[in-house]
Amino acid sequence: MLDNGQCEPTKAAVHGVLMATVAVCAAYNIAAWIKRRQTHLAINAVVYTAAVWWERCHIVHHLRSCRRPSSTVTPADKLMDAA
Repeated sequence: MLDNGQCEPTKAAVHGVLMATVAVCAAYNIAAWIKRRQTHLAINAVVYTAAVWWERCHIVHHLRSCRRPSSTVTPADKLMDAA
């Protein structure tokens, strides 16, 4: 699972869960900062918003690794993988 190219949909799903979690944290900290204007809430909002972007990049990377152009897959390749 830790090798590149293996279990990519699972890896993308894990990062999706993490992205949802940090998105909730970002939303909370943004709302709290708007209400209370405390510096640490602004810093948290920025950090969590950056984490959402970071996780999105990981998801895109894993999903791109799932796709392999169909023109490069030959029947012989499929047979080799089966062995």
